[in-house]
Amino acid sequence: MACPTQFLCRALRTVGLVLFYYVFSIGITFYNKWLMRDFHFPLFMTLVHLVIIFSFSTLTRFAMQCWTGKPRVTLPWKVYLSKVAPTALATTLDIGLSNWSFLFITISLYTMTKSSAVLFILFFSLVFKLEEPNPFLILVVLLIASGLFMFTLKSTQFNLEGFIMVLLASFIGGIRWTLTQVLMQKAELGLQNPIDTMYHLQPLMFLGLFPLFLLNEGLSVSTTEKLFRVSELSHLLYSLVTLSVGGMLAFGLGFSEFLLVSRTSSLTLSIAGIFKEVCTLLLAVEFMGDKMNTVNWLGFAVCLSGISLHVGLKTYYSKGNGPMVRQLPVRDNPGLELPLLQTKEDYCEDTNDEEEQEILY
Repeated sequence: MACPTQFLCRALRTVGLVLFYYVFSIGITFYNKWLMRDFHFPLFMTLVHLVIIFSFSTLTRFAMQCWTGKPRVTLPWKVYLSKVAPTALATTLDIGLSNWSFLFITISLYTMTKSSAVLFILFFSLVFKLEEPNPFLILVVLLIASGLFMFTLKSTQFNLEGFIMVLLASFIGGIRWTLTQVLMQKAELGLQNPIDTMYHLQPLMFLGLFPLFLLNEGLSVSTTEKLFRVSELSHLLYSLVTLSVGGMLAFGLGFSEFLLVSRTSSLTLSIAGIFKEVCTLLLAVEFMGDKMNTVNWLGFAVCLSGISLHVGLKTYYSKGNGPMVRQLPVRDNPGLELPLLQTKEDYCEDTNDEEEQEILY
């Protein structure tokens, strides 16, 4: 049994990692919404973020290689285009549509609608046979769907176009995370480390989003006084700095999520995500002028109940009370699963101390 000092240190570490995750997760939501008030080019913003994430991933891989003395994985072109491209396309559409929606909807509606991603992750996990069917899943789906319906039914700041964008992003996000799981479970690809996965995804994501950017924002960006027709250098520097800060927040979010899961568990990430949504809504009402009535709050509570039930079920089945998650039949399966579906026992079952040190460094 761990001594009180060890327990306290572990608890403080967990709280610190959760707060570190909150800074980036909540920060990028409010930052993107704030930026979209004056900078109406969400696709261009996303492209800049992709470049920054790729740059930081490259630097991190180089540092890891210098520290461990082991070369990082680099996929051949044939495997890269055939295996990574579908995941990159789904990720691009998810992030692009999410950022685009900030032009139309409030943070509270975005947060609530984005929480429906759990439904689509469950759906595609069943389609790809990554999870066993379970009658309780029906209750989870009904609670989340009912909560979302109640939230949007009486919303005074509802925008159909933005709502459809976020809902579509959540649907594509279900495909994205399912494909990401399949990609990271293919041990022969060597993409178990999320930094390597981010490094390989960003170029294809950029190429996939660039044509959509040209069609929708290309002419507007090329003629805007905020960038290419700027009259003062200070205005250009301001635009570049604000875009760069968003890119660093995007990279920090991915890194903080992985750090929280690797040092605690994805169950902790799921529970922290529930409270993060509560904090986001409260901050949006307090500082961004979002309006929520009694029916909206009740719908939010019903939706959180569904998400909490899902987390509770994962905890129950992880203790050997029944099968819930089915692993992919691949060689040397590292035991990685979707962050929203994984538990501590699943993550640590086949991971030794040496491998964990290599990933963390």
